[in-house]
Amino acid sequence: MKLPRRQFLHLAAGAVTLSACLRIAVAQTYPTRPVKLVVGFPPGGGNDIVARLIAQWLSERLGQPFVVENRPGAGTNIATEGVVRAQPDGYTLLFVAPSSAINATLYEKLSFNFIRDIAPVASLMRLPNVMEVNLSVPVKTVPEFIAYAKADRSKINMASPGVGTSVHLSGELFKMMAGVDMLHVPYRGTAFALTDLLGGQVQVTFGTMTGSIEYIRTGKLRALAVTTATRAEALPEVPTVAEFVPGYEASTWYGIGAPKDTATEIIDKLNKEINAGLADSKMKAQFAELGWYSAGGLARRIREAHR
Repeated sequence: MKLPRRQFLHLAAGAVTLSACLRIAVAQTYPTRPVKLVVGFPPGGGNDIVARLIAQWLSERLGQPFVVENRPGAGTNIATEGVVRAQPDGYTLLFVAPSSAINATLYEKLSFNFIRDIAPVASLMRLPNVMEVNLSVPVKTVPEFIAYAKADRSKINMASPGVGTSVHLSGELFKMMAGVDMLHVPYRGTAFALTDLLGGQVQVTFGTMTGSIEYIRTGKLRALAVTTATRAEALPEVPTVAEFVPGYEASTWYGIGAPKDTATEIIDKLNKEINAGLADSKMKAQFAELGWYSAGGLARRIREAHR
């Protein structure tokens, strides 16, 4: 049977309206069961700490458990691929870190395109990395470290939580700009790297503020500098690398993503609740204590720019 054009258009418009109403209804009731937040690193590092604080906030706000699931390996590619292949229903989210962007240039063949396959949900924060050494290393300043490293390159092993992480690249940038040579020793996560730094098996790392700050405050590690262009409020007495190596700047950032085609209404709901957490006075106090700088709201602007 051939429908008249006007009747066909009415039916088509009705179908679109119904679809939109269904998406809105799903978003209003979301979530109705536990949500997984996948982290591409082992427990104990800065990524894990941030993810668990955000997951706790969302659990309290939305009435369902947001469960952190650690899937380390392949520089976070295992975690990302798992989320890319998950159902775009809002029940599998990705904790996004600098390695997510770095891997696009580090690996020749990936089974996914991060920008195409992961929808931005929310930006969380930006924070410095910290150039820190084992207490046995006989230096207290960046210039002393550079002189020490140049005097005998075999003395310096540089730890990182993995190839292609912000910690790794912060160290490589320092090597290049300061003209020093250090042997990179990659680990399977921040906790493992810090354990060996504390034990003296490696001498230096450019660790995330979150994972390192308590060791620095308690005198178990010596902070030489922070990697951002300005000093960190959490460690105001620690200079920046740029004060001694002009032009140097690096930082770590965190965010939340979801599989592409996740309903906009669900993403907007998560974005709203996460930004509420970033604005909450108690959460802000926790963030400041750990040296974080809120970057809330950026994901919404990124989505709008891509439309």
